[in-house]
Amino acid sequence: MTTTKEVPALALADITCRFAARDDASKAYTAVANATLNVARGEFVSVVGPTGCGKSTLLNVAAGLLEPSSGTVEVFGERLLATAGVNRRAGYMFQADALMPWRTGIDNVIAGLEFRGVPRTEAVAQGEGWLRRVGLAGFGDRYPHQMSGGMRKRLALAQTLILSPDILLMDEPFSALDVQTRQLMENELLALWAEDRKSVLFITHDLEEAIALSDRVVVLSAGPATRPIGEFRVDLPRPRDVSEIRMTPAFLDLHREIWAAMKEEVLKAYEQQKAI
Repeated sequence: MTTTKEVPALALADITCRFAARDDASKAYTAVANATLNVARGEFVSVVGPTGCGKSTLLNVAAGLLEPSSGTVEVFGERLLATAGVNRRAGYMFQADALMPWRTGIDNVIAGLEFRGVPRTEAVAQGEGWLRRVGLAGFGDRYPHQMSGGMRKRLALAQTLILSPDILLMDEPFSALDVQTRQLMENELLALWAEDRKSVLFITHDLEEAIALSDRVVVLSAGPATRPIGEFRVDLPRPRDVSEIRMTPAFLDLHREIWAAMKEEVLKAYEQQKAI
């Protein structure tokens, strides 16, 4: 008998995504083919793969932003249907800033609460608490253009987490940051995640980032018709400092193992791009 505890937070089963070709609607491009991916409750899973292989497509399916051509998505055991709209138990942090430039920092953070009808006084109190938690106390009156890239990412993180999603979907959220700021944000994310252990599906091109953050790393094949070709358990101790954990022998051994599974697919994708 399956218990509630065994039901994954997110289950993508046999997902296929086809898109009509731009020059000929009768021809279909298969971005993802028969992909199955689960994220357990409280698990941090990263997905890596070659550029353009369909990582973000899978994330959009998980978010309910894209209906798959075939296959099913379940959220805590309940079917996610296109007719029901987006995945309301998930928060989505995009690669590009999703901040509203005409709103101050605090107003960006509390936007979701206001849309849900939370009284402004209560929303502001919660928002100020989240600004403190992400190290932006005193910056609530600033607009996004008055903040650095790292500060905007902290603001976006607070904007997402204030809604207390059960699942966090992250699409290369730190890729545009410099190395030092990225590592600070990765540690910030891990510290916040450790407080309540939400389920996380994290998309990245950076294998080191994937290993440093995750409980498990899933490797995708080159496209078209991408699919998972391997998954690797990250048995590194927590809490972790992402800059220090990269120097450990266990990290380096795992990096070599995963790269061995990825290398051929990365080279295949590179040759495909050169041929275009």
